[in-house]
Amino acid sequence: MSTVNASRHRAGPREWLGLAVLALPTLLLSIDVSVLHLAVPHISGSLDASASQMLWIIDIYGFMIAGFLVTMGTLGDRIGRRRLLIIGAAAFGIASVAAAYATSPALLIAARAALGVAGATLMPSTLALITNMFRDAKERGLAIAVWVTMFSVGIALGPVVGGAMLELFWWGSVFLLGVPIMAMLLVTAPWLLPEYRDPEAGRLDLTSVALSLSAILPVVYGLKELAKEGFSPAAGAAIAVGLVVGVLFVRRQRELTAPLLDLKLFRDPVFATALLTLLLSMLVAGGTYLFVTQYLQLVEGLSPMTAGLWLLPAAFALIVTSMLAPVAAARYRPAHVVAAGLAVSAVGHLMLSLVGPSSGLSQLVIGFLLVYAGGGPLIALGTAIVIGSAPPEQAGSASAVSETSTELGMALGVALLGSLGTALYRSQVEVPAQVPAAASGIAEQSLPGASAVAQDLPAPVGETLLVSAREAFTSGLNAVAVVGTVLALASAVLVAVVIRTPPSGSTEGADEAPAEGSGGAAPGEDVPAAL
Repeated sequence: MSTVNASRHRAGPREWLGLAVLALPTLLLSIDVSVLHLAVPHISGSLDASASQMLWIIDIYGFMIAGFLVTMGTLGDRIGRRRLLIIGAAAFGIASVAAAYATSPALLIAARAALGVAGATLMPSTLALITNMFRDAKERGLAIAVWVTMFSVGIALGPVVGGAMLELFWWGSVFLLGVPIMAMLLVTAPWLLPEYRDPEAGRLDLTSVALSLSAILPVVYGLKELAKEGFSPAAGAAIAVGLVVGVLFVRRQRELTAPLLDLKLFRDPVFATALLTLLLSMLVAGGTYLFVTQYLQLVEGLSPMTAGLWLLPAAFALIVTSMLAPVAAARYRPAHVVAAGLAVSAVGHLMLSLVGPSSGLSQLVIGFLLVYAGGGPLIALGTAIVIGSAPPEQAGSASAVSETSTELGMALGVALLGSLGTALYRSQVEVPAQVPAAASGIAEQSLPGASAVAQDLPAPVGETLLVSAREAFTSGLNAVAVVGTVLALASAVLVAVVIRTPPSGSTEGADEAPAEGSGGAAPGEDVPAAL
């Protein structure tokens, strides 16, 4: 890019202030994820939620986001990304209040589902606006790195803020964190954020919207039922229906002149590899975080506030590595930086797989720190790869695909790995014969249930139950960590083999033109500097 063209696309004060506004929903959504996991024992006890209901409370949010992200990304390209962001912020605030005052597991699940739909409008809108506001490659790379860092900051703040609120107030207060943040966004967005839309976008295909939802949700439901109860005709039928509908969705997208999801984006192996790696990494992260937070509170017996403080080292490690990754990618190939990070994550998962039920706090904290530290480069560079490979007019769709991959991965991690851990717990926990039948059934469902039951039992019987329950839960954590080790290593190899992008500081390929009809940019021109 010439010096003249570069200066023409430089961002001004309004764009950088706008970036600060766009960081708000990112900060909120990451806080929401970390806070909810800490609140699991409190919600379970207060609402008398079963293990299955708790899994739905946690992951329905991510599933609804994943189901609606593609729709909302495309809708933003059509009606305006700022407009969609404002609508989503208002809806998120209302749903947050509904979740905070839910009086039953069913109401909380419904409120979390509404939060997921509203949240699906936020992430693709923020990333698409960043892509359009920052047209200079280096500035866009920095802006995306800042956006990713705010996600990391939210993860760091969530345990501390959430832990303090859980000790001072009731569990519903953690959902009210989103109300002032969304109010601030509603006030500032019209003044600081420009409006962008695709002038050539066609109408929104409602049939495709229905097909996308009908493909994702039945598959997820079937997988959850398989993990929870084993094979059943209902679970198998749900998965089959979802896969068939998924095929119909893909066929329809190929036939439409203005598809809901442009499948041509997936022809780029680098784009597809980055998405797959994000999916697998978030899958592992979702399941691991669920078990680590519960281990700290229910096995180690820490308060929510203390548990949050023990999670801070990992969160700060994620912040540091996500900010350093673009710097390293200026000197080394991004694939090598990401692969090295994934290898570090594999070591962390390996440490978690060896954690014991009675003396594993230090090992768990160090292992979890390595897991998060190794994930920083992938989050920063993987997101930049996906967004930078799409033409500006498809920024909303590309952002939505990227967020779909991460959100679906996180939700699947909670569902699949959470269900795996639950299945192992149920198969290994031994309830003393002195425990009444009704209480025994509760204790056999989950560690929070066993902890609640043990409080009402004679001390020796309650302690025997807790020892067995903690050992069974830790076995589930170990199994999830083994899965994480394998997937992290496999992803590292995949990234190193497929992604060949040169360092951003390199002039390799700088004079090459983009492939005809690709809609992409020449290497070194419009691809973010983080690549």
